[in-house]
Amino acid sequence: MGLLDDAKDAAAATGQKIGRAVEDAKERISDKGDELKADAEVKKAESDVKKAEAQRDATDAKNEYKENLRD
Repeated sequence: MGLLDDAKDAAAATGQKIGRAVEDAKERISDKGDELKADAEVKKAESDVKKAEAQRDATDAKNEYKENLRD
């Protein structure tokens, strides 16, 4: 029975190692998803800043034009 017990222990250890590998893979995938979401948020924020700057520049140009008309 010693040989059978050793085989069971080996199978159990292998199963545990596979389980840990699967959990690690799931965690890596989740981490990568979090990175991609964060990158997307940064790009959106940069886009929002560019839009705000363009709006500011357009307002400045409009106000300058109107000021020149008053002169």
